[in-house]
Amino acid sequence: MAIGTAALSDEPPAPSWFTPKRLLVVFCVINMVNYVDRGAIASNGVNGSPRSCTESGVCSDGSGIQGDFDLTNFRDGVISSAFMVGLLVASPIFASLAKSINPFRLIGVGLSVWTFAAAGCGFSVDFWSITICRMLVGVGEASFISLAAPFIDDNAPVDQRTAWLGIFYMCIPTGIAVGYVYGGLVGASLGWRYAFFGEAILMLPFAILGFTMKPLHMKGMSTDKKFPTPLNDDLPDHSHKEHSSYLSFTFNQLSRFWLDIQALLHEKIYVINVLGYIAYNFVIGAYSYWGPKAGYSIYQMNNADILFGGITIIGGIVGTLGGSIILDRMNSTIPNAFKLLSATTFFGAIFCFSAFCFSNLYVYMALFLIGEILVFATQGPVNFVCLHTVKPSLRPLSMAMSTVSIHIFGDVPSSPLVGILQDKVDNWRTSALILTSVFFLAAGIWFIGIFLHSADRYNEDNENLVTTTKQSDIIPLLENKPDDALPTSTSL
Repeated sequence: MAIGTAALSDEPPAPSWFTPKRLLVVFCVINMVNYVDRGAIASNGVNGSPRSCTESGVCSDGSGIQGDFDLTNFRDGVISSAFMVGLLVASPIFASLAKSINPFRLIGVGLSVWTFAAAGCGFSVDFWSITICRMLVGVGEASFISLAAPFIDDNAPVDQRTAWLGIFYMCIPTGIAVGYVYGGLVGASLGWRYAFFGEAILMLPFAILGFTMKPLHMKGMSTDKKFPTPLNDDLPDHSHKEHSSYLSFTFNQLSRFWLDIQALLHEKIYVINVLGYIAYNFVIGAYSYWGPKAGYSIYQMNNADILFGGITIIGGIVGTLGGSIILDRMNSTIPNAFKLLSATTFFGAIFCFSAFCFSNLYVYMALFLIGEILVFATQGPVNFVCLHTVKPSLRPLSMAMSTVSIHIFGDVPSSPLVGILQDKVDNWRTSALILTSVFFLAAGIWFIGIFLHSADRYNEDNENLVTTTKQSDIIPLLENKPDDALPTSTSL
């Protein structure tokens, strides 16, 4: 009995190179490169300016992507959102496959697609070619976005779990800000195409790492399973059996996916959290794309990429780390997470809205920086709620569907819609004020979550596992299962 219990509770041997901290560092760098791409394509150095003609008949060829391909603001906004198409389609697929194929290998596949797609953006020749490449960038990113957070959540110290998630998500604003600067410098000196070539070179080593390093395992995932093979090889029609087996595998995957989606929709806390995240991301997505251009127009920022990037990186680092550490100090519970989400978003909205009401650049920068710190404090808590309102085996899908939802209803429509709004009103200050007011909606939705009954499914599952290992029928279970099929208490 004692031997059986020890076999179930002992951690499997750690991979030869990865430790929890190294895992966090590698994932942070990958996440950073993902978002450098977002910032670079939004920067004035890469995105550029449209062709225009003055009343006297003097015409300008424009610059960057917008100038080279002669894009309207709407089409320019479409390019910023095109990668979301691949992300939305591929995220649920990768999350579902994680139950049958090792998630670490799936990340390697995704990063390989990302690398080739980023290089393809540099070789694009028109609006449609760069749009297709941006879609493939989204496909590549999908596996990482869905699977990285559960890996980190499994391996972080219990009392620092939100802080580790905060460090990971801090790379979003940091990456975007670095991307603004990177895009501005490379675009101005070498041309916008070289910005994409540089990104592909940066990501290539991590794509290779995903295939060469010893695979990691994730809590709740059956990563020892392989693609199905025929059950009875001595039957005459081997190819027919193999075909039927793969059809059965596909059908089972689709059936399981549908059941998992239903399970997510029945988690009211998860749904409320994602609804608030959608409204929040509607603003953040448009900020990240149109921010430099709006700042240049309203405040005559000649170096808008660097100034806006600086505000974003300071606000992102301080806010994301601060919000995550505060939640850990408050005790990482779901109600506490909602309190932090609603409060920081509400007060952040007030400061950001006030910032655009002033004409003085320095007053704007001070108020907007405070607002950015407050709104970025949500990153750790919002993802903590996504991971802990579902059982461990649903965490990749919960992250995938959260990503799908916040993009398809949030920043995918926001960039083109703000482009249309700006084309109509022709006033960036008015457009920015209308956009910022959506933050108040996000704060209100998250406020509702405070009063809903919630349970931490992740911790419940751990408690159930401990209870199961103490039951008297554990020895027959051990006798009938191979060692590599035994459940473990952690992913590493």
